Amino acid sequence: MRFLTLLLSLAVLRVPVAQANVDYVPFPTKDELRSLQLQAYACSRENDAELCDATRKTADPLMDHPRLPAACKDAVWELIQASTPATPNSFQRRDSIDRPARRLTVVCAKPVKPQKQATPPPGKA
Repeated sequence: MRFLTLLLSLAVLRVPVAQANVDYVPFPTKDELRSLQLQAYACSRENDAELCDATRKTADPLMDHPRLPAACKDAVWELIQASTPATPNSFQRRDSIDRPARRLTVVCAKPVKPQKQATPPPGKA
């Protein structure tokens, strides 16, 4: 019984060690996000199967990105779902692609940490 308890406690202790070996994955750069955005706009405008397929293939890896926020993944998912050619290239179809594409550079960009402003010492202004 003690052996089983020891074995179980070792297994529990090993889990954080395994999780600590996760590689650092940087946020997508502004250029990468802008490139995806331009691909989506081309898919929307041209209504071409190759352009839409390229948009989906470029956006798909972002769904598995471990550091991107949920708002970004929602926009990427919406973009993947909408980026398909359609017989009438209607305004609604184009807007369903352009709307999430516009949000990409805002919600998927690396967050900027606010800078602390230096305050003068009290009594000196």
